[in-house]
Parts: sequence; structure tokens; C-alpha cells
Amino acid sequence: MISFSKTLLSDQFLLFLILLLHAPPCPAAAGGSWSVLVPSIGISAMHMQLLPNDRVVMYDRTDFGISNISLPNGKCRPNSTDCSAHSVEYDISSNTIRPLMVLTNVWCSSGTLMRDGSLVQTGGWDDGYRRVRIYKSCPTCDWTEIPNGLNQQRWYATNHLLPDGRQIVIGGRQAFNYEFFPKMSANENSPSFPFLVQTNDPNVENNLYPFVFLYPDGNLFVFANNRAILFDYTNNQVIKTYPTMPGGQPRNYPSTGSAVLLPLRIKNGSADSVEVLVCGGAPKGAFVNANKGKFDGALDTCGRIKISDPNPQWVMETMPLARVMGDMLLLPNGQVLIINGASAGVAGWELERNPVLSPVTYRPDNQIGSRFEVQNPSTKPRVYHSTAVLLRDGRVLVGGSNPHDKYVFTNVLYPTELSLEAFSPSYLDSSASPLRPRIISPKTKAKIHYGKRLAITFTVTGPLDPNSVTVTMVAPSFNTHSFSMNQRLLVLDSGNTTTARGKFTYKVGVTAPSSGNIAPTGNYLLFVVHKDIPSPGIWVRMQI
Repeated sequence: MISFSKTLLSDQFLLFLILLLHAPPCPAAAGGSWSVLVPSIGISAMHMQLLPNDRVVMYDRTDFGISNISLPNGKCRPNSTDCSAHSVEYDISSNTIRPLMVLTNVWCSSGTLMRDGSLVQTGGWDDGYRRVRIYKSCPTCDWTEIPNGLNQQRWYATNHLLPDGRQIVIGGRQAFNYEFFPKMSANENSPSFPFLVQTNDPNVENNLYPFVFLYPDGNLFVFANNRAILFDYTNNQVIKTYPTMPGGQPRNYPSTGSAVLLPLRIKNGSADSVEVLVCGGAPKGAFVNANKGKFDGALDTCGRIKISDPNPQWVMETMPLARVMGDMLLLPNGQVLIINGASAGVAGWELERNPVLSPVTYRPDNQIGSRFEVQNPSTKPRVYHSTAVLLRDGRVLVGGSNPHDKYVFTNVLYPTELSLEAFSPSYLDSSASPLRPRIISPKTKAKIHYGKRLAITFTVTGPLDPNSVTVTMVAPSFNTHSFSMNQRLLVLDSGNTTTARGKFTYKVGVTAPSSGNIAPTGNYLLFVVHKDIPSPGIWVRMQI
């Protein structure tokens, strides 16, 4: 096990020059801070998943070459001379890295955290096309693999946890269908999905890694290229077709925007409004142009649509910074963080320019024109193959960036990045400490039952406004290629029940979601939020 200090490395002059020459100008920053956690984890974190024991599993691909971290005890992959690791587990509390072994190629794969806390990961490249891999975290655990666990080859697919506890695997390169894991039977097929054919550009394939969200009625919202539908996967039927996003620009890989299901506010057991936000990407023709050495500017627009409306329409907004390959994460206070990416080009080997170093926050409840706020910049470009996930303490873990088909560290604009950083939103500033809640009970790993009341006791050392207290639940997402699969945030119904229980101690009662359509069974991070400042989270398990 390898340990690292949490001190920030000194800036290198060459890196400074690169950033100075290639970083676009941006508006004045508002807040947030950065720190380097691990100078090198040995691999480039192309895929990332937070586990319910506060460890993060990461991996890149098995044919990048020799990584900078060896497999333990002299191990090598079978039939290979590569004895280096291409997957690692990061322990947040000890700031240590443990190398893991993947047997087959996990490049551009997909995955979802299952309700038992294990990561089920699907597909990849070459010998990984039809593999299912399972990772259950423990001090000696490693990846296990299921040959032919998938019916179809899956590369650039999207996964989502379903109310019945299975995950659905949708699409992939030349895979215009979907399937489930685990299977109900050995002969379970892969139903065709014509929507993926309809949104496929045969020259560019701007429908890879489609944006998929579970709608509160149990159906799926699916967005690909520039179009979206509500899909009944059980009966293989399109329930609703949404308008094409204005402008018709592509938003999926390799144009690579990002998307979130905006926070679901739970009232009387269900969500009163369901909205999706899609931001960034690259314009039509950008992929072809980038391969010819012309790097088109990224899109600076977001489309927001209330998919619960009888006649939903897109509302377009303008970001302060154009961005392709940006990651969109739901923060515990219901805001959206847009982080990583570039301002020109597309996703692909050597096909991006001008890193966007400054994150942006988006406040969904503000009026249009006052929703975006630029944050303080990093010094590390995070372009193609970068990742970001929310941690239990409210920080955002950022890793990856490798726009090359091997590990390349010198004589390129954007070297392969092996470090891990943490972005701390402004709600973690020390000045916010008096207003920050801390949960006393329930303890972490608590079980929550559908439709039942839950009492949460917490402390706040400064003045408390009981009308500014909310409780949120966040599903930990699988992040790769600028999309966080299975991401959702619930604002639980508290009914303004916050009461004082003693000096600096308070209690709030909330009602748990009513069904697995709202919150599939499994692990969530639960936060108490006071004046937009979240507590450190606790792990809870949603169950029947």
C-alpha cells in the first residue's frame, strides 16, 4: 500500500507556460479551492466509482502499456508480460492506493453500483466486449470476471440501476439494443432499440454513452445526440417523444456534453416536478474538423426541460464558459457543478484544445441569468478521459486526463495525468463552519424503509434558521466520459419540522421516498443542508 502526503506540489514552470498559452480567458472566479491529494496513483483515472465504504475504485485500460504502479506480489495478468496494474482502489481516509487486477480490457466501459454495494461493470474493448466484472471492496478483494456475461458487445454503453435491483445496459458502439444484468433466465434476449438507430450519425456516432435517467413512474428518460424519449423498457415502447433540443447540436460522445436529472423534491411520496439539464458539447462537424487539425469552439449552451409537463419544451441558457467533455455533478445542496473539459475540439485522441480550468456552479432555483457562477481554477488540464465524483465529506474527487492512446508524459500539450485532486466548493470554507450541520443520529450505514418517517438529529454551532434546513439523498454515480451514470439527488419531505433539542442540537423529521421508482434500493449519501451548507454525509441504505 502506497501513502502520500496531502500537500500541494509546487508548480512546474513548463506547465505554467502551457496553461498560460492554451487556457481561455474566463470571468472572475467566485470561490472554491483545490488541493492535490495524490501526486500519482499510477494509472489515469478514466472510470471512477465511490463505494459505500468510502473507497473509490478507478481504472483506465489494459493496453495503454506499462502503468506506473505494479501489481502486488509479483503478479502478472494471464498471457501477458504486463505486470503493472490498470485499476486501483483509493482509500479516502488514509489517502492510500491499492493496486487491483483486471483481466480483460475495460476501456470505455460502463457500470453501476448495485444495491449490495458491489460495483458491476460491463463491457469494454476487444477481449472485454462481453465481459461482466464485479468488484466487492475489502482489504484483499479484487475484480472477478464473468466471460460472456453480456449478450451483445458493449463499448460506450450506459448503465442504470432499476427498481427491481437489476441494471439495464443500453447501447454502445453499433449496439442498437439493450439488456439487463443479472439475467432472469439463460435465454434472456437483447430487445432492439430503434431510437439508437434513429439518433446514430454513421460518420460520427453522436449517440454513444446516451444520457439515461429513471423517471418517477419507473420508465426511463433517454437522450441521445439531440433528441430524447420516455421509454418503457419492460414493454419496449416509447411512451413520449420530446422536442429536439433547439439548434439541433449533438451532445453525446464524441461531441460529449453532459447531463443531470435535476434534484427531485419529494412531496407526498412522489416528485412534484421532474427536470433534466443538458450542457455543453461540440457543434456538428467538429469531430471531422478536429481530425483534420481544425478545432471548433465548444458549445456554450445548456438545455433545460421539465419532462413532467404535459407539453414539455426546452429552455436554453448560456454558460459563462463554453465546454466540451465537462462533468456535471449534483452537489449535496442541490446545486450542479460543471467541471473538467476543454473549450475547443471533441473527445478523442489528440482532438481537444484549450482546457477549461475553472469549474462552474449552476443554481437551479435561481432566475435565468443568475444561475451560473464561475469558481476558482485548477492548474491541471483535465481533458479527454478525466473523471469526477462526489465524496461523503462534500469534496469532489477529480482525476484522469489522457488524450493519447498510450501513457505519454513529455513533449505533448496535455501529458497523461496520474494525479488525484480534490475540489472543495465554497460551502467547505472555514467561514461557513458555524452554519455547517453535523449529523449525530442516525449513524452511518443506517437502514431506511420506503414511506417511513426518519428522525435526524444534528448540531449547528451558529445561529440556525429552521426554515433553511433540508435533507438530501444522493446516489453515488459511476463516472466516465463526462457522464455520471445512476446519478440522482432527492430532497426529502421534511414539512418544516426542525425543532431545537438542546444547546446547538436540533431534530428534523423526513419521510423516506415511497418506492423504488423514486429511489431504487441500495446505498445513498444522506446530508442535512442548512443555508446551502451541507453536513458531512452519512451512508444510508434504502430498502423495503
